[in-house]
Formats: sequence, structure tokens, C-alpha cells
Amino acid sequence: VNGLGTLKLLQYSQLARAKRFIYASSGCSIYGSSAPLPLTEEFMSLHLSSPYQITKMLGELYCNFFQHHYELPVVKARFFNSYGPGELPGQYRNVIPNFIYWALRGEPLPITGSGEETRDFTYVGDIVDGLLRAGYFEAAAGQEFNLASGQETRIIDLAQMINAQVGNGAGVVYAERRKWDTKSRLLASVDRARELIGYEPNTPFEAGLKNAVAWFRENWDCIEQAARFGPGVSSAVRGICNK
Repeated sequence: VNGLGTLKLLQYSQLARAKRFIYASSGCSIYGSSAPLPLTEEFMSLHLSSPYQITKMLGELYCNFFQHHYELPVVKARFFNSYGPGELPGQYRNVIPNFIYWALRGEPLPITGSGEETRDFTYVGDIVDGLLRAGYFEAAAGQEFNLASGQETRIIDLAQMINAQVGNGAGVVYAERRKWDTKSRLLASVDRARELIGYEPNTPFEAGLKNAVAWFRENWDCIEQAARFGPGVSSAVRGICNK
């Protein structure tokens, strides 16, 4: 999807003379572990940490080609650790829905590493606002933007916040850091998006977490059916949870 799927969408957009093509890129993938913080859009580096990262970078390169060769008005939106209502837990899912799921089950939250690692968690509503602005403002065409909160959160602090909100007394457990987790810190600059399209991440982190926890509580039965820490979440169950 990230490679050939993006290429096909760009081809169809060029043939249809689309007014704007917005590519959902990944700030976690585009910037190498040696990039200075806060991460700015100019510091794109080639690195081979995972197939996912490679395909995300490939998507940006395809966008560059169509922008320069066909003058397709492309925007590359680099998401940072998006979270919020509607995101299911699972083996290959993100840390926040998994932590909420385990906390609601009364289980200790597994921290891979020291817990001092940081991420720039961005609420889904702020991401959506940034995408709408990227599609509306002419200044966005041909640009790449970080869509982030612009704030660092330690993983241990995230775990403690979720346990406190849910009332989970099981605490945390520590596990060996995963091989593909090469970044100890993530923090993005949103100065370019703020200046050119008026992007402003307005959702406080704890408020965003409360919204995500509330969604889990409201949809717990279907989330229990859909949660898979192995391959195979049916699209039918996923659809029920996201009604």
C-alpha cells in the first residue's frame, strides 16, 4: 500500500488533474535517529530500520517525482504518533490503545526499554485539522509538514497517566527493548505548519487520553472481540467497533 498503492494514487490523481494530493507520511519513519531535536522538515535522511520506514520514504519520493515532473500539487503530511478514539489494540498496533486495553483488563503495562524514551503523541482531531488546512491553503502545495503536538512525553509517564485514569493498580513491568525501536526520543517542530497553514495542536494530552479511554469503555464488548495480539482482525468486527 505505501509503495505501489501510493504510486497508483498519484498516477490517477495526475490523470484526473487533482487540485491537491495529500500524502499521509510518517515523521517516525522519515527522520533518522541522528536527526537533531526538535525535528524539522529539512532533515530527511535515508535509513533502513524497517520495511515500513522504507515504504514511507518511497512514498515521499514518488510524491516528489509527480510534483516536479507533472506539477501535481502535493502535500506531504508527516504524522507523529497519532492517537484517539476509534483505534483498536493489537500486536502491531500503537502503544496507547494497547496500554488502555491492558489497563482496563487490570494487567501491568509492559514497557520495552527504560521508560525514559519519549514520543510526540498527537491527537487525531488535531491531525484532521492539519489535513483540512493542508487541503485548503494554497501555501501548502508543494510543502511537507510535521503534524505533531510539539511536546515530548516519556513512556513511563504515559503508562502512569493511563493507569491513573483507568484506576489500574497493576503498575508496569519492564521488558527488553525491541530491535526496531531505534529512536530514544521524538519531538517535532510544528513551526512551518503553524506559519503557512495556521496549524495549532490544541488538544491537551490528558484530555485526549480521556477521550480515548471513554471510547474504549463505550465499545468494550466489541473491542474485546476485535483485539488480536496475533494476525487476523476481521473487517466486520472492526466496522462494528467504529460505528
